[in-house]
Amino acid sequence: MTTILIAGGGTGGHVFPMVAVGQALRHLRPDVEVVYVGTGRGLESTVVPRQGGRLELLDVLPLRGGGVAGFARGGWRAAMVLPQARALVKRLNPDVVFSVGGYAAGPVTLVARSLGVPVTLLEPNSVSGFTNRLLRPLVQRAYVGFPETARGFDAAKVRLTGVPLRSRFAAAPYAAAAPPRLLVMGGSLGAQALNEALPRAIKNCVEAGVSLSVVHQTGRDKDGAVRALYQQLSLCEQVEVKPFIDDVAAALADSQLVVERAGAGALAELCAVGRPAILIPYPYAADDHQWFNAKSLGDDGAAVCVRQTEADVARLTDELLRLLQDADLRARMAQKSARRGRPDAAADIARDLLSLADAPAAGTAMGATVAHLWELSL
Repeated sequence: MTTILIAGGGTGGHVFPMVAVGQALRHLRPDVEVVYVGTGRGLESTVVPRQGGRLELLDVLPLRGGGVAGFARGGWRAAMVLPQARALVKRLNPDVVFSVGGYAAGPVTLVARSLGVPVTLLEPNSVSGFTNRLLRPLVQRAYVGFPETARGFDAAKVRLTGVPLRSRFAAAPYAAAAPPRLLVMGGSLGAQALNEALPRAIKNCVEAGVSLSVVHQTGRDKDGAVRALYQQLSLCEQVEVKPFIDDVAAALADSQLVVERAGAGALAELCAVGRPAILIPYPYAADDHQWFNAKSLGDDGAAVCVRQTEADVARLTDELLRLLQDADLRARMAQKSARRGRPDAAADIARDLLSLADAPAAGTAMGATVAHLWELSL
């Protein structure tokens, strides 16, 4: 039986792609054994079991986010968990390892490589994450979400696949509805900057004579305050406020313009459906990767990028008016967005993983030796 080990997790940006690929693997080859490896602290600890997946846990801490002391603690814990990771990989005996980044990815990938198991990774952002930068020399294949990221990997090993998405995402024809529908999404936790400034910018658009309808996703426990603000601005008839959107694919397909953050997963969903957007990147993302994600779409003409420090009511009003009053511009942006969409990324990655698993042992003696020495030095 073919066994594929999917390692990593932590946040939704890691967990949802790993689950999407796992499901695609089972769809393509029902008898494949898919095993996820993560931590009890990450989102995978709830999402993977809920999806019916098999999850093995490692006791790993993040290397970033806690200053020097946090880095030292995370590094020490990663070194201490290597024997546990080695025992796990030996017990599971996978044919290939797929790393999605996050706490558990590093130890598992290192020991798998030292044992001669082919290893692969996903880099969804335009700037490689910390773990992936460490693992880059060891992988047989790198799947990337942005063309800019591909330049950091060996050209023979990299594949521009896009970010794996759930199967419900697919291109939807862009229709210039009247009035246009604006979709505001701040993620599951919401985006305070969007929640505070956008209602006032929308009010300015209405006062300028623009007709529109709005769906505003606020994030957990923020819908009451945002709904009250719209009520204060006398906009309740035009606006539907929701803490969550269960079917993001349908919400995107029903929209003519989107305002959102610039996480890799959110942008992959946006482009899979093919919609124009105003992107306001989260300013505290590691290495400012959301800005570079947004800039990639902006440079292609698929989106307008606004730094959060510049996203005041006046600037947002200007951008909204410019796009809401120009249906042809929105249609051109939607076309460029759709060109970047890769709704089949999960299946494409799954097929390649299966081909690697079916190939003769790919780990070279030199690569295994280097990884083994690296492991011993930790």
